[in-house]
Amino acid sequence: MTAIAIQRERLGLRALRLAFGTALCLAISFGMDLSIPIVAPVFAVFLLASVNRPMPLKAALGLVMVVAMTTGSGLLLVPLLQYYFMSGVLLVGLCLFLAFRYGLRGGNNLVSTFLVAGVTMISAAGTADLQLAMTVVGALAKGLLLAVVALGVSHWLFPEPPSPQKPPSKPGLPNDDATHLALRATLVVMPVFLLALADPSSYMPIIMKSVSLGRQSCTTTARGAARELLGSTLLGGALAIAFWFALKWFVHLWMFFLWMLLFGLLVARKLYGLSHTRYSPSFWLNTLVTLIILLGQSVQDSVAGKDVYTAFAVRMGLFVAVTLYACLMVQLLDVRPRMRQGTTTAGQAPPPS
Repeated sequence: MTAIAIQRERLGLRALRLAFGTALCLAISFGMDLSIPIVAPVFAVFLLASVNRPMPLKAALGLVMVVAMTTGSGLLLVPLLQYYFMSGVLLVGLCLFLAFRYGLRGGNNLVSTFLVAGVTMISAAGTADLQLAMTVVGALAKGLLLAVVALGVSHWLFPEPPSPQKPPSKPGLPNDDATHLALRATLVVMPVFLLALADPSSYMPIIMKSVSLGRQSCTTTARGAARELLGSTLLGGALAIAFWFALKWFVHLWMFFLWMLLFGLLVARKLYGLSHTRYSPSFWLNTLVTLIILLGQSVQDSVAGKDVYTAFAVRMGLFVAVTLYACLMVQLLDVRPRMRQGTTTAGQAPPPS
């Protein structure tokens, strides 16, 4: 078997793992009626796109415990936001900046992402109700644990072919460039966080979307901002609409799993370069995350007896508004020309190699 054939087989297995693991998390989350069911599949997308080897049990449990403890620290920000609002907001912004910068400087990108999601979601929820904040902490921990289990099952079903060489670790960005990009990503997330303080329970999906945009903004230049950020958001919305009408043909949890598997495979083939595309891996990663968030919220709206189409239109409008703001930040704070083109950062899925 030639090297090209082996490489395509490896990428094909990664696409299968990404689609299967995401679909498995989605089905289990909604089947078990978790408090925030979209958390696990979103975390699974980030985890499966970043890790191409099974995670040892000790490392997996350690990751869950570290993230649970660090995201739980968001509870400490709640009193500041309630009684010293400006100081609390500035401290949240500092935490986001440090989390993004940690990933850009070569730290664990998954931990960086979970920290950003935890600090924003938990502190926002705590300003409304401490019990809601504890629910979010539990949802994040359970979602990550489920994503880790899905990673193990996916690697068991679709094992990675042995590689003669260990892939080199990705170097972090220079200090100035990492600081610049971390500041830009923080400014993308902060307005959504402030908006969520008004009604945390309703704006949790918007926070998760802003976290994804913050990651993606780290790899987007001013020239391609609209195409990358807005294009992936609109495509994710279009796929969510197609998924919804396909699911209406036969409403069942198994069909939910199978349709997610199909849509996940379509996107994963693009993400790993198995199907020709002009767009970067981060474009397709954000597309899949947007699809999951919009679809999951629509399913929850349907169960709650809400007007699904009106809620989807409002949510999609907010997603587009947040994305346009992210494009504006990229335009205003574009990276300096001295940065090398094609540098891999915390917001980008690993290159298909």
